[in-house]
Amino acid sequence: MLQPRKTKFRKYQKGRIGGIVSNTDILRFGQFGIKALEPARIQAKTIEAIRRVMTRKFKRTGIIWIRIFPDIAVSSKPAEVRMGKGKGSPDYWICRIKKGQILFEMDGINLSLAQQAARLASYKFPGKIKFVTLW
Repeated sequence: MLQPRKTKFRKYQKGRIGGIVSNTDILRFGQFGIKALEPARIQAKTIEAIRRVMTRKFKRTGIIWIRIFPDIAVSSKPAEVRMGKGKGSPDYWICRIKKGQILFEMDGINLSLAQQAARLASYKFPGKIKFVTLW
């Protein structure tokens, strides 16, 4: 799974996801892409699950670019632990997705196959997504 080698801080605050991203809202690498229509927090294991389902749909012929990276640690405390005693240890990694952000790009496949892969990816993604093309 994806996770950073080194971070500035060990634990992060939850934060809010607001605004619209301007530098990641157009396709830069491939002909087809998947764009987020609403803000969300996506886990590293979800990114990997989406990548795997798309790769299997392509039968390993096309190319996939992952335009997001989980760089924020989410901490959690074990079950049935009393209140207090500090914040829990880092449990998993997330990526904050803003509205209009390109998540994945695809190339080397035809249009119908890319649309089918985007539909399969939409089942795994926690928010609403949209299939976009370069044309």
